[in-house]
Amino acid sequence: MLITGATDGVGKVVAARLAASNARVLVHGRSEEKGADTLRDIRREAGHSRLEYYRADFASLDEVRRLAHDVTAAHNRLNLLINNAGIGFGPPGAERETSRDGYELRFAVNYLAPFLLTHLLLATLRRSVPARIVNVASLGQYRIDFDDVMLTRGYDGTRAYRQSKLALVMFTFDLAALLEGTGVTANAIHPATFMNTRMVTEAGMQPQHTVEDGADAILHLATASELEGTSGAFFDGMRESRADPEAYHARARQRLRTLSLELAGVSADVAR
Repeated sequence: MLITGATDGVGKVVAARLAASNARVLVHGRSEEKGADTLRDIRREAGHSRLEYYRADFASLDEVRRLAHDVTAAHNRLNLLINNAGIGFGPPGAERETSRDGYELRFAVNYLAPFLLTHLLLATLRRSVPARIVNVASLGQYRIDFDDVMLTRGYDGTRAYRQSKLALVMFTFDLAALLEGTGVTANAIHPATFMNTRMVTEAGMQPQHTVEDGADAILHLATASELEGTSGAFFDGMRESRADPEAYHARARQRLRTLSLELAGVSADVAR
């Protein structure tokens, strides 16, 4: 089971709970120091050492490719992929930032990185059925401006974050259709509103829920037996809900998919 962004916040709680259930957990983060601390903490709680750490900065698509290579080289099975890693709005009034590949940073980290990682792990997931993909999104979604996806005009961090999360939901719906009948499911989730994370406090917001609340919802979608065949759905916490209307527009999803394949350098063969 691979959880991205698992050295802090809700991702770390999810990783710890999966490890406590005796699962082999692959922990992803971007800091070697935090990775070592996370493994130590979880091993102490879980009472076993079936945990591995993988470092990759999602602001670099090359590092995402290396992560996928390292995981598939070490493991011929993957039953659960939780795409949790992401960055928030940023401080109020923050300026536009770009990834190492030159893309708007939130679009790159919150969307393009999991888009690429998931495609590179699809063959392994298909060999591991039943398998699940859980994309950690948000209720905060903003319609994509295909004329300025990288938000070069009138940049706003909140809009950038929400656009990236809508893109992730749209990808989830397309992915579910692609994987129909394979035994691999794909769903997206808003785990909880304004959890007590650094991402929330950095944006100057007051937490409304805890990371434990968010972990409950993510783990329910990832492991509940009653959701075994559920795919192509958006959840608000424990309940199935509705995403932004654009997520249900096939033409918009196709435009996003075509653009994403190009930006991430994914071939049509890999994306089937």
